[in-house]
Amino acid sequence: MDNFELIKADILNRLRTELPKNLFYHCPEHTLDVIDASIRIAESENVSGKDLYLIKVAALFHDTGFLVVHRGHEEQSCLVARESLNGYGMPETDIDKICELIMATKLPQSPKDKLGEILCDADLDYLGRDDFFTIGNTLYEEMMDYRFLSNEREWNRLQLKFLENHSYFTPTSIKLRNNIKKQHLDRIREIVEGYGTDLA
Repeated sequence: MDNFELIKADILNRLRTELPKNLFYHCPEHTLDVIDASIRIAESENVSGKDLYLIKVAALFHDTGFLVVHRGHEEQSCLVARESLNGYGMPETDIDKICELIMATKLPQSPKDKLGEILCDADLDYLGRDDFFTIGNTLYEEMMDYRFLSNEREWNRLQLKFLENHSYFTPTSIKLRNNIKKQHLDRIREIVEGYGTDLA
């Protein structure tokens, strides 16, 4: 359990050198952000030891599937994790748990326990932060580049629906992020309402 920094250095190097350059949101910085948020939330939720280790490793690998594919990347992330972690001699039961945590982040999120809830909240921590629009813009640029979106209006409608349906799981994230997230939701709703009935 003391080899996290070694695994982290290996995987971050792969992400920095092998990821497509048009992944403006799903980039190494996002992975580091999710790791940091996972640690902060876990410690606030009194999760430590091996459970914290498993969360950190899952956070590290949760988007490695983008090395292979864009849609359905969670399944690929599990394959990358299995191959890599087997090489580090990690027990199969721990790898299974890590893959369960990774799959919990697939939208709509479906955590099975507190560890999954922590990782899911960490993955979308930015929704309730002051850098929401800055980070969101990188996702907009990525989705436009992949032609998943046609224009900014479509993006704002998508964001509105997503925020309306999203809920944090952990008491920590509910307490720390809900109020700011609601402010972002109100702002986007205001923008979308400004479109009126124009569907363009």
